[in-house]
Amino acid sequence: MNFDLLFANAELLLINKPGGLLSVPGRGADKQDCVIHRVQRHYPEALIVHRLDMATSGLLLLARGAAAQRSLSMAFEARRVHKRYQALLQGEMDGPDVGKDEGEVNLPLSADWPNRPLQKVDLLAGKPSLTRYRVLSRGQGLTRVELEPVTGRTHQLRVHMLALGYPIVGDALYGGAQQAAERLCLHACALSLPDWGLSFESPPEF
Repeated sequence: MNFDLLFANAELLLINKPGGLLSVPGRGADKQDCVIHRVQRHYPEALIVHRLDMATSGLLLLARGAAAQRSLSMAFEARRVHKRYQALLQGEMDGPDVGKDEGEVNLPLSADWPNRPLQKVDLLAGKPSLTRYRVLSRGQGLTRVELEPVTGRTHQLRVHMLALGYPIVGDALYGGAQQAAERLCLHACALSLPDWGLSFESPPEF
């Protein structure tokens, strides 16, 4: 199998998605290689429940059949699925955050239409967006954080960290001088499904 299968039961599959691989196909023949197509070659009943950005690595959940997809989608909508990420940020988090190892970013987001696919903070028309963060370490001009997206907006973690003044290392869309880094240092490291009694972890490679 040309994908990293971490767990399988009658209802779901859990994949460790590499950075640089699409979750679902995009437009054009060159964007058809993706997680769902790879998985469906071995599990034809597999269906997408949620997505990770192409550049983001880590835990990605798929359903086995329409009934499981409905159950899992309802759990996501009711926020009964808990996800955590690790990210490496440019700069050592200081300023208003001196001495604070955790906090939250509560800034509404909307599409930056002239610059699609970018998103932006939009205090007037944006959708409510909340990210909790916890500093894991600081040093050598970098900050390692654990991120919990309470809401699930497009590029939410990337834009919220940029709004704090600490873009994610390797972010070609929002990272400025670090856009030439080998990869986006954002990894979906933990996922728990309390209704199913399941919890998974995947350490980042950065």
